[in-house]
Amino acid sequence: MTHQIENMKQLKIIISGGGSGGHIFPALAIARSLKEINNNIEFLFVGAKNKMEMEKVPNAGFKIKGLWISGFQRRLTLKNILFPLKLVHSILFSFIIINRFKPDLVIGTGGFASGPILYVASKKNIPTLIQEQNSYAGITNKILSVHVDLICVAYENMHRFFPEDKILLTGNPIRKNILNHNSKTNDAAKFFNVDIEKSTILVVGGSLGAKTINTSILNGLNIFKENQINLIWQTGKAFSSKANNAIQEINTHGINTYSFIKDIDLAYQAADIIISRAGAIAISELCCIGKPVILVPSPNVAENHQFKNAQSLVNKNAALLVNDVDANDKLVSTIINLYNDVQLKELLSRNIKKMEVKESSLVIANHALDLLKK
Repeated sequence: MTHQIENMKQLKIIISGGGSGGHIFPALAIARSLKEINNNIEFLFVGAKNKMEMEKVPNAGFKIKGLWISGFQRRLTLKNILFPLKLVHSILFSFIIINRFKPDLVIGTGGFASGPILYVASKKNIPTLIQEQNSYAGITNKILSVHVDLICVAYENMHRFFPEDKILLTGNPIRKNILNHNSKTNDAAKFFNVDIEKSTILVVGGSLGAKTINTSILNGLNIFKENQINLIWQTGKAFSSKANNAIQEINTHGINTYSFIKDIDLAYQAADIIISRAGAIAISELCCIGKPVILVPSPNVAENHQFKNAQSLVNKNAALLVNDVDANDKLVSTIINLYNDVQLKELLSRNIKKMEVKESSLVIANHALDLLKK
């Protein structure tokens, strides 16, 4: 489906989403696809103050405004006292943003900041769309679903959370550099200083790292050394120095740590097996990469949705799953068993690749622009 909108009239579009890369990357991917279709669009992003979108979005070349908003904590905490005030303040500020910017369309990709701006847009009869990444819908998007015009989802059976007549199965937007990856290259191995003749394990616990995964890998470093396995290990900042000290002690080539891997596409290329959390965007990218994956779902997410994301792959023999609580005992042994099982690696790789959905951001962009015709 290719869409042509007249370039005579400049369109104004607000995109809101953030709090984590899982909301920010789809927002940026959709914006870039909209620009591909029509380069006469003025964008304004809306995020939450002091969250990572306030840095990532300007770095990507887009303007952003921040709302004073945060999520409602499910446990008893003093932080919740300010929540009603923040919500009212953000709704009022959203009215100001919309009245000044006068958008033709508002798109939300999840996170608390998308709630007030999409709610206000719907009340002012501005076309609205939300993109839900997970197999278990977030509370913000569940509340918004009554008000918005269209809901783009990545998983089947989402009518459990949303009005069925508004749902469109599109898949999740994937970053262009991931879509254009090569399967395995010498360049990627050189970039990470690993031996291409040996197997390489990529460990990615999210942009901030994952303590349980990090501790498990740390305790198993000698096992990777004994088996002559390369390791590309993203630790996050908090665990970085501890990991660096440990690999200096074992003193072996091909085991390298990084607080953050900017060139994740090259890391995917270099890897033979990937260890990852089970965020929806990470899973969509891993389906595109098509390599054997061991998922360690984060337990610190709403409604345990990462476990449900991971289970959707496990049910199709497309990934292995190690629960976070079992990681210290089972993660490294599961990696070594998979490393030694050629048939299982081929099966997982084949099945996860079948779940790939390409060009989702372009499909979403086209459906978003269709709302303007209506």
